[in-house]
Amino acid sequence: MARGRCCCCSPGSLAVFLILSAVPLALLVALERTKLAGESVEYRSLGWVRECAKWDDEGRRFLVSTFLDGGVSEVVLPEFGGGAGILQEKPLLQDPAVAGNGSVGITLDRPRGRLLVAYADLRGGRYGALGAYDLSSRQRLFLTQLSGGDGPSLADDVAVDGDGNAFVTDAKGSRIWKVGPGGELLSTIRSPLFTPSKTWLANIVGLNGIVFHPNGYLLVIHTFGGRLFRVDPTTEEVNVVEVSGSSLLLGDGLALLSPTKLVVAGTPSGRIFESSDDWRTAALTGSYYGSLHRIASSVTVKDGKVFLNHLLGGGLGRRTHVITEAIFSP
Repeated sequence: MARGRCCCCSPGSLAVFLILSAVPLALLVALERTKLAGESVEYRSLGWVRECAKWDDEGRRFLVSTFLDGGVSEVVLPEFGGGAGILQEKPLLQDPAVAGNGSVGITLDRPRGRLLVAYADLRGGRYGALGAYDLSSRQRLFLTQLSGGDGPSLADDVAVDGDGNAFVTDAKGSRIWKVGPGGELLSTIRSPLFTPSKTWLANIVGLNGIVFHPNGYLLVIHTFGGRLFRVDPTTEEVNVVEVSGSSLLLGDGLALLSPTKLVVAGTPSGRIFESSDDWRTAALTGSYYGSLHRIASSVTVKDGKVFLNHLLGGGLGRRTHVITEAIFSP
């Protein structure tokens, strides 16, 4: 889901970008020309940075948070599948009540016909909020302030449970806000485990991608700490998931492919972890290396397939983004 959070997702993503900016131009050109396996959705956008993309099956579209532009756009797929060439992003939502802030993580709450959007002050970390909008009318249902004046914060990614409660990660403040179905701020989940190290490097980007598991708990990633947490939202008990086979360092957005399979977007582009004990432990079972120079920041599932959103647009004199299917290898 984040990481100025896909980061679903995005101080971390931008930090990675600064590192990658030293890569020779010739290599970037070669990467851009590389043909990737699987489906790819290429679209012209109105900005250079797109943080989070989620598939809306009923609308046959990807909903995309525009990050620095502070809104949400849509990329509608053609009715009869492929052959559409480069598509065009269209503005969907721009809430004047949060003007000047960035739109970061988003998620669809289809049972209630809502779109949830995490907003953050990307420059100063002085404001965070969760907005809920009717998917049909685009009217705001609520806008709940999460932070402001209580220390640096960055509302990053958002997940929703079966009752309509929303959970928003704070990539700077190492906490999770719980917001009720009507927009009431119910609680703030904190734990010493959310700050695995006191060093500044390990906390550049803290809690990031988040998903709600059907068995009633949250899975949350710590980007620069490289940890995955299992969080009980009722008791607020937090446990570290023991992960083998790969580090989770620079992991960003999350998505459940099934109750036992978790996809992590980030650097490298995508990884699949599987658990056979209800996420007490997990092991890497697949990796995908895609458009590394564009930086995968969020992940979504479309027709049973995994698709990665990329933070950065490409092209000279035009703004072109890609959402690519991830084909995993052991």
